[in-house]
Amino acid sequence: MSAQGARQGKTGTETVELTEVPSLSKLYVAAAAEAARALVAPRRTAPKLPAARHHAAVVRPDVARLTEYQHLLGEPARDVVPAGYVHALAFPVAMSFMGREDFPLPLLGMVHLRNRIEYREPITYTDELDVTAWAENLAGHRAGTQVDVVAEVRRGGTDGGGGDPVWRGVSTYLAKGVFLPGVDKPLANGAREDFRAPLPTALWRLGSETGREYAAVSGDFNPIHLSSISARALGMRRSIAHGMYTASRALAEIGAAKGDAFVWDVSFEAPVFLPARVALNISDSVDGEGSWERSDFVGWHAKSGRRHFVGSVARLA
Repeated sequence: MSAQGARQGKTGTETVELTEVPSLSKLYVAAAAEAARALVAPRRTAPKLPAARHHAAVVRPDVARLTEYQHLLGEPARDVVPAGYVHALAFPVAMSFMGREDFPLPLLGMVHLRNRIEYREPITYTDELDVTAWAENLAGHRAGTQVDVVAEVRRGGTDGGGGDPVWRGVSTYLAKGVFLPGVDKPLANGAREDFRAPLPTALWRLGSETGREYAAVSGDFNPIHLSSISARALGMRRSIAHGMYTASRALAEIGAAKGDAFVWDVSFEAPVFLPARVALNISDSVDGEGSWERSDFVGWHAKSGRRHFVGSVARLA
C-alpha cells in the first residue's frame, strides 16, 4: 500500500491518503505472508476496528477493462459504468483497509456474506472518482466474526468530502473460525427456511476458467477463485466463482428496466464450485402505473437444488 501520509479528522478518525490505487495482487501476497507468520506466532490484535479511513483521490475507469467486463457479464456496451464494475474500482481501497496491521481479522480466507449497493447517480467512463473506505459493525457470527466494509465513491475532489456519494457499497465479510474476545456470538435463529426452486428464467454453464476470467476484468485475484490447486491450499475442495461475478451477472440479466439509479442487495448462501450449472430466476414487480419497481432474483445449483444466492434490485426512491 502506498500512502503519502495520514491526517486526523474532527472526530478523531485518521484518514490515510493513498498515492495510488493499491495493487490487489500485492495485498493478497502480503496477506499470505501474514497468514504464514500467524502459524508461528498468532497475531495479537485488539478486538476492535481501527478508527480510520482509507482514501484514494483519483480513480479512473479503464476503458479496455470496462469493455471486457461488459462483455463477460453480459452488460450492454454503453458509457454508463455498471454498478458491479464500480465495486471493482473501489475494492482495492477497501482491501487496503482490511490489510492494515491493526485490522482485527485476517484478510486471507474471508467469506463474502452479503452486499448492498446504492447506485445513486450514473457514473461514466470519463469520470474521475474519489474513493473512501472503512469498516464498521464488528460482530459475532455462529461460525466466527463478521464485519461490514463500507466504500463510498464521489466525483472528483481531493479530500474525500467533496459532495455526496454517487455510489455506496456495504460488503459484509465473515472471518470463519475466528472468535474475538469480547465479541459475543449471536443467539441461534433456528433452521434456515426451506427453498423450493421456481422455474428458471436462465441457466448458466460456468467453466473452470470462470474465476480467472472475472479476475482479469475485476482485478480480484483471490487464490480461492483461480484454480483448484490454489483453492485447496485455502481449504476449499475446488475453486469457486466470485460472489460478485454471480451477483453482477444476475444484475445484467435484469436489464435496462432498472435504470441508472437503484438499490442492489444480495446474500450469498453457498459457494458455486467450478465448473457448475447455475439456475436463475428473476421475478419483476411493477407499480400501479405499470412501471418497473423491483426485481427479485435467486440462483441455485441446477442439479441439487441448493440455493447459492438471493437478492433484489429496487428503484431508488
